[in-house]
Amino acid sequence: MTFPPPKTESPAQRFEEATAAARDALERLIAAANEAGWGTEEITSALLKAAQFISDANKRDPDPADDPSISDAPARQEQIGHGELYD
Repeated sequence: MTFPPPKTESPAQRFEEATAAARDALERLIAAANEAGWGTEEITSALLKAAQFISDANKRDPDPADDPSISDAPARQEQIGHGELYD
C-alpha cells in the first residue's frame, strides 16, 4: 500500500491531506477485510483500537529507532527464564 506525500507545509492543510489519504487507505483496507469475511463494524472497531494503541505507544516513545539494541544490553539485564543465562 502506498501513501501520498504531503503537498503543503501548512499544518491545517497537511492535516486535511492526511485525513483524506488515511480515509482512502482505510476504505481499501476495510473492503479487503470484508472480502476476507470480517464485518465492517468489527473491523472498524479493531482499527480504532489498534490506532489508539499505536498513538499511545508513540506518545511513550516517539522514536523507538533511537533505543539501544538488545545486543547492547548486558546479558544479566536481558535474562530469560528462571536464572538461565543465554549467549
